[in-house]
Amino acid sequence: MSMLWVAVIAASVLSFGQKWLGYQAPPDVLDRPRIARITTLLPIALLGALFATQTAASGAEIVLDARLAAISVAAVLLLARAPFLMVVIAAAVAAAGLRALGWA
Repeated sequence: MSMLWVAVIAASVLSFGQKWLGYQAPPDVLDRPRIARITTLLPIALLGALFATQTAASGAEIVLDARLAAISVAAVLLLARAPFLMVVIAAAVAAAGLRALGWA
C-alpha cells in the first residue's frame, strides 16, 4: 500500500472521529449565544477563504489573472439578478477570452 493510501485512510478516520466528537457535545454548550454565532459564521468564513485562495493565489504567490476578471463578471451578473447558468457561462467566456488574448 502506498503512502498516499495511508494518508487518505488516516484523513478519513480523523474526519470521522472529528464528526463523531461533534455529535457528543452537550446541547446546552451548543445553545450558548457566542457558540451559536460562531457555528453560524464559520462556514461563511471558510468559504470566503477558499474563494480567495482559489481566485487570487497560485501556489504561494498572489496573482491577478483571468480568474479575477471572470469572478468580477460573475459578481456583476449576480447583482443584476441574472440566471445562474448565464452567470457561469459568461464568467467562463470572459476567462477564456482573456486567456486567448494572452492574459493568463
